[in-house]
Formats: sequence, structure tokens, C-alpha cells
Amino acid sequence: MKPFLLLATRADEAAADGEYEAFLRFGSLPADSLVRVRLEAGPLPALDLSDYSGVLVGGSPFNASDPVEQKSTVQLRVEAELSALLDRIVAADIPFLGACYGVGTLGRHQGAVIGRRFGEPIGPVQVTLTDEGLHDPLLAGLPSKFQAFVGHKEACTELPAHATLLASSAGCPVQMFRIKSNLYATQFHPELDVAGLLTRIDVYRDAGYFHPDQLEQVRSAARAENVDQPAQIIANFVRRYARS
Repeated sequence: MKPFLLLATRADEAAADGEYEAFLRFGSLPADSLVRVRLEAGPLPALDLSDYSGVLVGGSPFNASDPVEQKSTVQLRVEAELSALLDRIVAADIPFLGACYGVGTLGRHQGAVIGRRFGEPIGPVQVTLTDEGLHDPLLAGLPSKFQAFVGHKEACTELPAHATLLASSAGCPVQMFRIKSNLYATQFHPELDVAGLLTRIDVYRDAGYFHPDQLEQVRSAARAENVDQPAQIIANFVRRYARS
């Protein structure tokens, strides 16, 4: 099988490794079937996309909607490199799944409006599938409503007309969408279970996702939920697109 490609941007080792291991586990992938590129660590290398079964993008501390003057040199480089790569991915409809930062990358690339209006605090939310989502192969096996973990400062406020809305939540109208046939982005984190979220809470406790005084409350809310259905999306993605 040709490996999948994971494009990562997390500088913290615990969060970066936890994300990589989650995609391996939920995709039932051996380590040599998921190639990770740490974009925050250096420039994107030359890639022949035909070498890969599909492309995954993890979450990120970067916010696409931040004013340009507030973005670091690393963030500006990463955004430019991802945008150029998406030119190729979208043109060829190469299988793509972006988790959380997928909205800020694929969404922005395709003309979605990204802003701060529908940010959600770290924790569980109920996600509801649209009629299109109920019939999308990447969501096969999921119920019409399920719990998922979120934690984002920005979100999509308006999708382009050619995008297909697949899922929403009460606090964020665009939780998942599709472009063409094979390009997907989620606002929620399909790679996160309770243990994974607890790691993220500790890593990003001072990143402005919640007030420091709420740390134990946020941890308790995470432990109280049994969030195990969104990972089916990763399994479906690997099963659908794995090729030799």
C-alpha cells in the first residue's frame, strides 16, 4: 500500500506525537504507512503526490483569520506552502482530510469565510449530520448525531457555493464539509479521544482556549464524555483511499 501523508504544524512534542499516534491507531496503519512532515520545523520538501494514498492535515496553533501583521514568519511560510500544495491537491481531487486546521486551510483556499464568530471552547459537542452527510461514504457507520471533541478560536462562517455541508453543531454551523468528491475538512477533531484531549488541554493550557482557573473544570468535562465515534471517519478515509 502507498502510505498516507500527514502534514503537521504542532511544535510541542507531546501534542505532535499524540496526534501522529492517534492517526496511526484510528487508521489501523503501521508506522511505515503514515509519513509525517513537520511543517513548523522546516520548509515543505518537494512532494510527488502520486507516491501517497491520500493527505491528512492535523490541527494547529495557527489561526488563518489572524491579521497578517500578527502572524509569525513560520506561520506565513506554512500558509503559503499549504496553499500552493492545495492548488495541486484540489485540481486533481486527491483524497484529503483536514482535522480542525483543515477548515482554515482547505476552507480558506476554496473561498470560505473564516472568522472568530463561531469559535468553541475545548470540550465535547453534539455534531449533527446533514442529509448529505448521512449519505457520504466518509461518514458511513456514524449515527445522525454523535459527540465529538472541539477546541478552536476560529471557524467557517460562510461556505462557498460549490462546497457540500456534511455536519453542524449548535454553536458552529460548519463542522464538516466536502469539496469535489474526495476533499474533506472537519472542525471537530476525529483523531481525539479522552486521553488525547487531556494531553492537548495540558499542552495548550496557557494558549487562550480557556481561563487558567478553569483547568480542572475543562479536564472533568473531557473525562465525563465517551467520545469514540468520530474516529470512524479516519478509518473510513483509510479504507476508502488506500491504494497500491
